[in-house]
Amino acid sequence: MFDPDLSPDFRDEFFSLGHWRARDALSVASAGRGTVFFVHAGSRDWALRHYRRGGVVGRLFDDHYLWQGADRTRSFLEWRLLQWLHAAELPVPRPVAARYRRHGPAYTVDLITLRIAGADPLSRRLANGTAPADIWARVGTCVRKFHDAGVYHADLTAHNLLVDETGKVFLLDFDRGRLRGAGSGWRQANLARLDRSLRKIGREDTRMAVTAGDRESLRRAYARGHS
Repeated sequence: MFDPDLSPDFRDEFFSLGHWRARDALSVASAGRGTVFFVHAGSRDWALRHYRRGGVVGRLFDDHYLWQGADRTRSFLEWRLLQWLHAAELPVPRPVAARYRRHGPAYTVDLITLRIAGADPLSRRLANGTAPADIWARVGTCVRKFHDAGVYHADLTAHNLLVDETGKVFLLDFDRGRLRGAGSGWRQANLARLDRSLRKIGREDTRMAVTAGDRESLRRAYARGHS
C-alpha cells in the first residue's frame, strides 16, 4: 500500500536498496538491528526500514514473522496507525508506503516514511550536546500528547524520540503500537519504559547522562499536559 499524494507512481522497486544505491541516492541513517536508510526520491527524502526481530527470537528468525493475513502484517498495521496519527496532527513521520512478502508460512516487511528534515534521535542530541536546554519539558509534553490521544508506543526509548533543529520532538517506530483506552496503567508502564531507557544510555555513555532533575522536569511537563 502507498500514499498516492506522496508518490503517485510508486513501484515495488522503491523498497530495494540496490535501486537507490545505483542512483547514488542512498545513505545509512542508523546502524544496528533496526537499520534505517535515507533515500533521496526526487523532491523528497524518505526513510526506508526493513523490519527485524530483536532478542533471542531475533537470533532464531531474524526478519521473518508468522503469516496471519495481509491486514495483520506489521508493516500494514504501522502504516495505518501512522496515517491516523498524522491526520490527528501528532508529531510523527508521514507514511509513504508499506509492503509484505510471503515466504511460505512466514513473511517479511518494509516501511517507507518521509524523512523529518534536520531531526536526530534524542540520544544523539544528548551525546553531541545539541539538545535544547528545555528538552526534558519538551519530551514530557510530547509523550503526554500521544497518551491523551490514547496512543500506546511499544518501544518508548531515547532512540525513538527525534528532535529537529527547532527543538520540536517527534516520535517514530510504531511497530506494535496501538490505540488504547483511558486507563492509566499502560501510560505509567510507557513512562517507566522511557525512564529505563534514559538510565541505560547514561550508563553506556556519560555524555548522555540524565540527572534526577532532568527526569523530574520530564515528569512535571507530562503531568501539566499540553495546550
